[in-house]
Amino acid sequence: MPRNRDEAPAVKVYTVCDESRYLIVRNVPSLGCEDELGKAFQSYGEIEECKPMDEEDCEPYTDVYWIRFVPVDNARFAKRKLDESVFLGNRLQVSYAPQFESVSDTKEKLECRRREVLKRLNANSSGSKAHNRDYLFEPPTLPSPAQTSISSHANTRQRDFTKTDHTFHTANPPIRTVSSNEEYFPSPSMNATVQLVREKLDKIQSSSAHVEAGSALKKARVDNRRRI
Repeated sequence: MPRNRDEAPAVKVYTVCDESRYLIVRNVPSLGCEDELGKAFQSYGEIEECKPMDEEDCEPYTDVYWIRFVPVDNARFAKRKLDESVFLGNRLQVSYAPQFESVSDTKEKLECRRREVLKRLNANSSGSKAHNRDYLFEPPTLPSPAQTSISSHANTRQRDFTKTDHTFHTANPPIRTVSSNEEYFPSPSMNATVQLVREKLDKIQSSSAHVEAGSALKKARVDNRRRI
């Protein structure tokens, strides 16, 4: 069935029964370009025959051609590449024509597809087995010289950091606290001032402790008023 020129091509999935080594090419300009059309399709595989179909309905000033490839693979490739392509100003419409197949053509097509499927299955099976074998018997990877150098450099930096930290603690010993009764100023007046400040701080601390103890011992007031 011819396709409308202005209609967008629909997406279709072809099965092995729909594919064929016979192709029908529509919307070819009526310029006697059979040789040019045959050369365009012959670039994708060997062609046995290419002839016009005068009995087919077509648009004005266009022709319909019938092409027979030798293998179905070449016909599939040519249809994928030349369908909707521009040929002498017109956009070609390429479709399969399985109705022209004989019994032997159909048997050969199905046998070819069976071989292709078995070949792909065997390739996938052998690839997965090889991958599993390489995974099981893969030798352990040794660190490269660059990784070994980086590891030794990191260990050297860690030892240097530990040595620096020990040196810092040795050079800066902890601050020693002085007893409150010890006089560590050389001037007696300064020692007396420190003693006075300490006494005031002790009084403040004792008074705060007494207030906290009194608030803790104070009983909570019970409201015995009668509610109306």
